[in-house]
Amino acid sequence: MLKRTLTAFAVLALGTSTALAHVSLQLKEAPVGGSYRAILQVPHGCEGKATNVLRVQVPEGVIAVKPQPKAGWTLEKIKGAYEKSYDYYGTPTSEGVKEIVWSGGSLGDDEYDEFVLRVYLTKDLKAGETLYFPVVQECADGLAERWIEIPAAGQSADDLELPAPGVKLLEAAGGH
Repeated sequence: MLKRTLTAFAVLALGTSTALAHVSLQLKEAPVGGSYRAILQVPHGCEGKATNVLRVQVPEGVIAVKPQPKAGWTLEKIKGAYEKSYDYYGTPTSEGVKEIVWSGGSLGDDEYDEFVLRVYLTKDLKAGETLYFPVVQECADGLAERWIEIPAAGQSADDLELPAPGVKLLEAAGGH
């Protein structure tokens, strides 16, 4: 009996560590038609090497992107045209930040940090769906982890080896 209990505990512990081993979003849900503070959690480097660059692709329908600077890191905002024009509090918006790059820092493999950006989730996004923010984590010696896999229909992020961080979209919140 004790052997079975220990085996079950070991399997549970392994499953938990694997689930927490990827870049993830701290806040797992957010309403469309409002601001969202995306907090990307980076729990480790690449194969024992320090993280030097974090690249975040901004999904379509996400506008008014404002990344939070990090001491010791260089911040780059890559801008471009959106597939369509979006309403941002009465202002048509057809271009903006499409990718964010934090570089030049050093986050040890045995260290944890968070990278933050504030965004607006347009009303064009569909409540009930999950919105993914693909991330590429570049490390020393040319190593990289590409957290860019997006589940196909009927598939879960848990089924993927390198899932992109995702946020479940909720109905628009009422009021201000």
